[in-house]
Amino acid sequence: MSNQQPTELFTVHGEPIIGPTGRPKHEFPEPPPLEGHGPARTIAMVNQKGGVGKTTSAINLGAALAEQGRRVLMVDFDPQAALSAGLGTNPHELEVSVYNVMMEREVTTQQAILSTHVEGVDLLPANIDLSAAEVQLVNEVAREQVLDRALRAVRDDYDVIIIDCQPSLGLLTVNALTAAHGVIIPLVAEFFALRAVALLVDTIEKVQDRLNPDLVIDGVLATMVDPRTLHSKEVISRIVEAFDDKVFETVIKRTVKFPDATVAAEPITSYAQKHEGAKAYRTLVRELISRGGAP
Repeated sequence: MSNQQPTELFTVHGEPIIGPTGRPKHEFPEPPPLEGHGPARTIAMVNQKGGVGKTTSAINLGAALAEQGRRVLMVDFDPQAALSAGLGTNPHELEVSVYNVMMEREVTTQQAILSTHVEGVDLLPANIDLSAAEVQLVNEVAREQVLDRALRAVRDDYDVIIIDCQPSLGLLTVNALTAAHGVIIPLVAEFFALRAVALLVDTIEKVQDRLNPDLVIDGVLATMVDPRTLHSKEVISRIVEAFDDKVFETVIKRTVKFPDATVAAEPITSYAQKHEGAKAYRTLVRELISRGGAP
């Protein structure tokens, strides 16, 4: 990837320290401040399996990017609207959502965007209406590109756009992949989670072939890791075997602080600023920027 910054190995007595992915651990530099804003790089957070920490990762990645002075737009693309709720919005009270932007020509993207209580982070919210879009899009012309058109209108206002996809590989997810420059795959460190990934990679490759040749996998993010268990270690080594250097060095460990922060409708970076979980997402942002996955 482009924009790669030099990283240094962590060493003790000249020997590299091995990180949780079983590879030498690097120290990712603090990213330089941006000289201006936009156009945004769009990242889709995708896994067709639910409960893998996708929305949690989207919220905390967005908040940690904003801490680095990046302007971030979070796009809730799941009818369950967990992202909208997690950023303090009541999905049932929305007058305009991403559904209206996509399906009603007179509604602009700007009309639907909300400010959030997280500085530097805006939200394009969703609610249950979005579930109808899957059916209605079937008859649309260029149905896979509807979200891309909607986001193009605001791309210059942001540095990063993060799309939180629903846990399926239907037409909404294909829209997200068509609109994105990169994909982050959150993967829970459990064996059964690995089995579904082949289907996801197949979908990504079809989108690359037919709709979005510039799409890349930015990285695979191991979530809910319990470093004390052999099971977690074995699964991570399998993930590294399958995805090699696409696996982020940064892993997200299991902790009760994440559900607590969700209940408080806050990212962990502000809910528990000094917690290991908050530090992990800040490290992930440095790694993502070092890899060229974000400006």
